[in-house]
Amino acid sequence: MTAIDLEAEYNNRARVPESGELIAGWARDAKAWREQGHAPRGISYGAGARNTIDYFAAANDAGPVVVFIHGGYWQALDASFFSHLSRGLTSHGISVAMPNYDLCPQVSVADIVAQMRAAVRELAKLGRPLVIAGHSAGGHLAACMLATDWQVIDPALPKKTVIAAYAISGLFDLPPLVPTSINKALQMDEASARAASPLFGPVPGHGSLDAVVGGEESSEYFRQSRSIVDAWGQAIPTRYGTVPGANHFTAIAPLADPESAMVLRLKALSNA
Repeated sequence: MTAIDLEAEYNNRARVPESGELIAGWARDAKAWREQGHAPRGISYGAGARNTIDYFAAANDAGPVVVFIHGGYWQALDASFFSHLSRGLTSHGISVAMPNYDLCPQVSVADIVAQMRAAVRELAKLGRPLVIAGHSAGGHLAACMLATDWQVIDPALPKKTVIAAYAISGLFDLPPLVPTSINKALQMDEASARAASPLFGPVPGHGSLDAVVGGEESSEYFRQSRSIVDAWGQAIPTRYGTVPGANHFTAIAPLADPESAMVLRLKALSNA
């Protein structure tokens, strides 16, 4: 059996030569969207400088909320790169929350999971259904939120604080990252990587999981999503799909389009 080149499979910036331009494009589009009258409201969920949430309220801010957790391998970027992706859902009357979090190596992946739980706990005060979406590392965090026992976090929270997760190019099995350059900032060993992996943790007892992958992504990204869909599909509804023609960085582009299949699926999950 041929050994898998894990560095090539997971180093998305090397795999997509134009990745720098695409990320710069996110920043430009996000800034333009905010300047067009779509500046978010800030919500704090902790004392840290990055313990904040950008909240994009729909015109009738009373229904379900989609939480979008950004990617960057738990070590880069922040919510300000993704403001424009709120367009698709807010056009349908669905508010969008984009949390920030501290980055590795200043904190661990486990610390970031805890921060996202704190952010979801804060958003739960709105008293509305929460669908957690996320891209790449954010897909990992979305799965972690669905698998969380919220009444252990806070007995006052409803058991179904999170009603669904939608992971775009997510990572659910983290040990393969350990020998790669990505792990320089993450500083995981085999045990901590496994402990932070939704694939090996508690299976959700409610809700649903969608896992989608860009059609041009590496075979390991396909395996990651298929694995979590297969594992969790024995307990909850799961769905696997692809974003045709998309690489790791363009797979999230449909979120800005109100009529995309991705946005319409998230709308359906929000109103289930």
